[in-house]
Amino acid sequence: MPHIPLGPEHVDAPHRLWQAGDFPLESGGIVRDLELSWVEHGVDDPTGARTIVGLTAIGATHHRLDFLIGPGRALDTSRWRVIVIDALGNGLTTAPSTSRTQPGPDFPAFTIRDMVATQQLLLTQHLGLSRVHAVIGASMGGMQAVQWGVSHPGFMRRIVAMTPMARTSPWSRIMNEAARRALTNDPAFAGGRYGAQPERGWRDWAVIMRGLTARTPQAVAAEREFERWFARIQDTMVPTGIDANDWLAQSRAYDAHDVGTTPGFGGDTRAALAAVRAATLVAVPPLDLYNPVEAAREVAEFIPRARLVEIPSISGHHSANHQDTRAVAFLNREIGAFLAEE
Repeated sequence: MPHIPLGPEHVDAPHRLWQAGDFPLESGGIVRDLELSWVEHGVDDPTGARTIVGLTAIGATHHRLDFLIGPGRALDTSRWRVIVIDALGNGLTTAPSTSRTQPGPDFPAFTIRDMVATQQLLLTQHLGLSRVHAVIGASMGGMQAVQWGVSHPGFMRRIVAMTPMARTSPWSRIMNEAARRALTNDPAFAGGRYGAQPERGWRDWAVIMRGLTARTPQAVAAEREFERWFARIQDTMVPTGIDANDWLAQSRAYDAHDVGTTPGFGGDTRAALAAVRAATLVAVPPLDLYNPVEAAREVAEFIPRARLVEIPSISGHHSANHQDTRAVAFLNREIGAFLAEE
């Protein structure tokens, strides 16, 4: 994936890459020549006691959490070492768009647990960490954060999960399927063996994923120049650098997710959540049309040391990013205080 154009909301840092070799997947498949991408901000912390690990959302890069990173923010770089890892399949970490030996539709199917396993490998084998202070993410990043708590309950002291699910809701799967069809029904998609991004497919994708699932009726009604906004969310899709095969692969991992299918829990989602030992903060807006609020409430209800906070925002799923200034201030305050608790 080409790096997205930097905007005023982004926090830049040198990109780091680690060649991890062949990586075995849950399915029995193998990702050949896995290359993991990450960035670091903040203080030096070889022990992990002051390290916070950021996790990326579907189709997003390490810039997804930049609205929380920096002096005086929740992930205060004068206090914490902040490591943000690009998720498997996003195009900076190895993905269908970047694999030389398994390109496009030849790339093996992977899961959110596979994402977490690659991150754990980077942190332990390459960076030498046996424990960190916290893991944090929004949307698919929040889902990874909860999975971290299930798969590696002693690795972190705290979890911050914004707009998460422990198991993907049927509603979310329908939304993803509609978006996949928007991409794959474009003749330019060519069965995943395209020479250029399927532009018409991305425009249709944007109507679903940027216009419907990421917003709320109140947020759309608040757009003062609706037609201009609606045109902009479609027109900006192709230049952002997202690859269609990458998004499709991550969306399938999204659909298949359930912490209950972690080995040892026999498909029992709530038993898996009950095994999380880290103190957990779950943050959700009043209404989310992508990851239903009820799914996040389940996370907070069944993790023993969890607390739920409601983000004061009409922005829906997009309440957990840089676009809503009131939500940004709330999340920085709440998350910063939570991370600082003894």
